[in-house]
Amino acid sequence: MVEATQVAAREQWSSWADFIMSCIGYAIGLGNVWRFPYLCYQNGGGAFLIPYCISLVFCGAPLFILETSWGQLLSVGGLGMFKICPIFKGVGIAAAVMAFWLNIYYIVVLSWAATYLYNSFRLDDNVPWRNCDHEWNTPKCRSEYIKIPCDSNRTIAQFFNVKVLTHDHLLEYKKQFFVGDKANWTVCTQADLSVVSPVKEFWDHRVLGISAGLDHPGGLRWDLAFFLLLVWIICYLCIFKGVKWTGKVVYITASFPYIMLFCLLVRGLTLPGAGLGLEFYLKPDFSKLLESKVWVDAVTQVFFSYGLGLGALVALGSYNKYDNNVYKQALTVCFVNSGTSVFAGFVIFSFIGYMATMQEKTVAEVAQAGPGLLFLAYPSGILQLPYTQFWSILFFLMVLFLGVDSQFCTMEGFFTAIIDEFPSIRAKKYGREIFVGIICAVSYLAGLSTVTEGGFYVFQLFDFYAASGWALLWLLFFECIAISWSVGIDRWYEHMKSMIGYYPSAWWKFCWVFATPAVCFGVLCFGLIKYQPLRIDAYNYDYPLWGHIFGWFLSLSSMLCIPGYAIYIWIITPGTFSEKAKLLCRPDIEIKGAIEDNGENIELVEDV
Repeated sequence: MVEATQVAAREQWSSWADFIMSCIGYAIGLGNVWRFPYLCYQNGGGAFLIPYCISLVFCGAPLFILETSWGQLLSVGGLGMFKICPIFKGVGIAAAVMAFWLNIYYIVVLSWAATYLYNSFRLDDNVPWRNCDHEWNTPKCRSEYIKIPCDSNRTIAQFFNVKVLTHDHLLEYKKQFFVGDKANWTVCTQADLSVVSPVKEFWDHRVLGISAGLDHPGGLRWDLAFFLLLVWIICYLCIFKGVKWTGKVVYITASFPYIMLFCLLVRGLTLPGAGLGLEFYLKPDFSKLLESKVWVDAVTQVFFSYGLGLGALVALGSYNKYDNNVYKQALTVCFVNSGTSVFAGFVIFSFIGYMATMQEKTVAEVAQAGPGLLFLAYPSGILQLPYTQFWSILFFLMVLFLGVDSQFCTMEGFFTAIIDEFPSIRAKKYGREIFVGIICAVSYLAGLSTVTEGGFYVFQLFDFYAASGWALLWLLFFECIAISWSVGIDRWYEHMKSMIGYYPSAWWKFCWVFATPAVCFGVLCFGLIKYQPLRIDAYNYDYPLWGHIFGWFLSLSSMLCIPGYAIYIWIITPGTFSEKAKLLCRPDIEIKGAIEDNGENIELVEDV
């Protein structure tokens, strides 16, 4: 039996619109801008939308609905949500650990963006990554828009369609092409080919001050440390008061990026070469669908961009009223999220096509993913535009807004999980504010390791191991089977009906029971089989063994929570095997009493 005891009142969203805007702000982040367009181009253009949409229907949308409705059902965060299947509480602990790691390193991207934004505020368009006359530039610096009067051996070899060039090839090429306006041209030397753009040197030497590797942490980048502190203060101010305050903040942080994306799209489509970029972005290459990597990229992109498995969606859903139609709202957010990814691709590749045209290169040569797109490709692409500083301010403001709401919503997921588990924090005067402040301060101090001269290597290590890849897939697999196999899919459908008034489509039942766990586990196994140690090709850098060991510590620190807690709770729970299985996998809890009509929370306590 279950008895109800009063606990401190728990906040709720002021309206369902607060919930939707918060989910949009959280789920739509930098992954939509810096990862999806490049993956789409790299994996068959428009053809990539096929595996992407299939992944969305089989995995992304089912898990998004599951997490938000789970939070609404129990009105509790990522740890308390497992009261309906206590043996899987390790999944909630793993999510909290993963969110903690993510909060430490993800926010450093915003400090990089703030650095670029600060350097964009100037009266003229002479942004500091335009020229080679700064103290951080090297003798190899040369603008990518200044054509070097030579052709490389690779270009000549491609012309003759040979792998090895001979002296006769070079003579014949010179006779045909080094005439007229190109009479003074030569074959490129090693020095000609080793030039570095001022954009790259600004990023490497001025922003990162990058060192030789993880073994050389170097000194603190004080400007980045200041901007990191500033962004942490902003995030704290967005959430310290609770969801009623956060629900108002997201109206600005979630909607403003769309205004800026639209402005950038209008400008991008009017640039010469925009059509070339969009052609490379969308032109379908259906032969790519035969490659397993394309399908794995589609699945991981859906998981990455939807923000699944970190407890944030559960936390956002937990502040809904019990009878809110979370089902339709979650589907709406899914479509907005994926639509934004496609829309952002038009913006990014219109500028990349323009950049390729102005530099007389192919789109393949200038297209980049990840930080390279935000801090190398785009800053380079706008150099030839009038009012460069204006377009730079617009873009990096968008990056900051996209990142800030994803960051503070992830923080909210972590804090909600902890505070709901220890409600005495909320009961004390200013208890939440003080607790949030302490965790933010600790996270900032830990994050200082990412703003040293070797900080970029630390960032990449966290990004590869801590909160993505196999660790996330492992967590999502157990999260899904906790509902479909432990709680029971039929019982879950009854819970859904009690909230929204009708049964969801039978399609979701198929996904939650079979499709989604199978895809998560299959991609997890594929990733481990194909595992290759982290390497940064841009700097030709291989991590030392101790770096990989630390990376695996980051992964296992969350992954081992799931079996570890299951074993622990099974050992300490009294009773026979069948009694333990009943108590830990499918306890008798009256969920319908979780929220009464008067809006007060009821804590369900099992009478063991």
